[in-house]
Amino acid sequence: MKKLFLLVSLVIVAALIAACQPKEDTLVIFQNKIEIDQVLRDYAEAWGEKNNVKVEVKSCGGDTCAYGTQILAEFQSDKQPDIFVIEGMGGYNIYKDKILEFGNEPWLADTDLAFTVDGKVYGFPVAVEGWGMAYNKDLLLEVGFTQAEITALENVSQAQMRAAFQRVKTAFQANAKYSDYAVVSMAAGPGMTWVTGLHNFNGYLSAGLAYDDNSVITKLLNGQVDAQRLTELADWVEMLFEFGDSAVLRTGGYDEQVGIFAAGKAAFLHQGNWTDGSYANSNFAMGYLPHATRATGNDSIYIGAPSFYVINKDSQNTDAAKLFLNDLALTQEGHDYMVNKANMVPAFNSVTLKPSTPLSAAVMEWNQKGKAYAWWQNDMPSGFGMETLGPIYTLFAQRVATGSGGISKAEFIQQITQAIQNLK
Repeated sequence: MKKLFLLVSLVIVAALIAACQPKEDTLVIFQNKIEIDQVLRDYAEAWGEKNNVKVEVKSCGGDTCAYGTQILAEFQSDKQPDIFVIEGMGGYNIYKDKILEFGNEPWLADTDLAFTVDGKVYGFPVAVEGWGMAYNKDLLLEVGFTQAEITALENVSQAQMRAAFQRVKTAFQANAKYSDYAVVSMAAGPGMTWVTGLHNFNGYLSAGLAYDDNSVITKLLNGQVDAQRLTELADWVEMLFEFGDSAVLRTGGYDEQVGIFAAGKAAFLHQGNWTDGSYANSNFAMGYLPHATRATGNDSIYIGAPSFYVINKDSQNTDAAKLFLNDLALTQEGHDYMVNKANMVPAFNSVTLKPSTPLSAAVMEWNQKGKAYAWWQNDMPSGFGMETLGPIYTLFAQRVATGSGGISKAEFIQQITQAIQNLK
């Protein structure tokens, strides 16, 4: 009897000791920015140690991992992500049955960019991002541009941008030093349809419009085409392809596209401020000019909060997930991570740090001047940009770059027109 009592006592004591041990949960974050993978892991590890929560970061994106495919696999795994990423209404419509509605979280009072549907908050803005035509200021000055001439391109027509591209090309052709330089670095191959079918096509949806003007995306969702806007977009795309590096354009990936610009061997780059992590060894000044998407009057770059952290409503770690996001938005450690480590432009008003990286700083400058066109591409139906429009761009790039195969500009316009009309 004593042995039984002792055994029972030991079991009770063991249970009490176990109950008193601090619990270590595993908070799984699945995100789509490969370029911040390591710094997010570092931040998450430090946050987890402070809060006694084990955090696992999984990253999938770029031209090596299809986020949309992999996230579905993650939902079928033994441990679903607690926090994951959506991009606009397209992403929300796919995963809305998995997304937790935020209550009155502290971070909500510190931003104007939360993702909402019917007045309810579902998404935490990851960052403010932007893109225009990134340019190598030192290189432009080297081939004869003045600062005044560069500044004049901040309100640019297609004719003016063509003249600028041609001027750079002529200077390159006149000096063997520039034999392997490119006027424009842009990739339009099969793995880069997010650059073409999403980012570039967003010019059709928002260029020249007030920031809250969603008239063109609304028409698109109803299968209606603005023929004039599409024709002007096609003229701009043709120009980019004509002055682009042929190899990068047709077969290059993200690394090749950004790499030649980072090496100082491209005058212009079709990419956003998320590329800032590639410029640690780039010793030249850079900034943004508008895309010449419309025939005239292009005076802004594309700025928005395109992606949002959402919480899995079936998660067992919703309290930890909410705490993680609140600390990210409202603590100095979170601010330091966003600005200094991840090179982001934060979406939160309490952040006083300024980006030291060149393109993020340029995005902030354009935004502070109120020179921003909206991001509507993520409100297109899921897959429409990358899987439907992107391949059309790839075929057009082949024709422009090689003079054969692919499709003509007229066919580019016709195929995109048909694709939009099929959304009826």
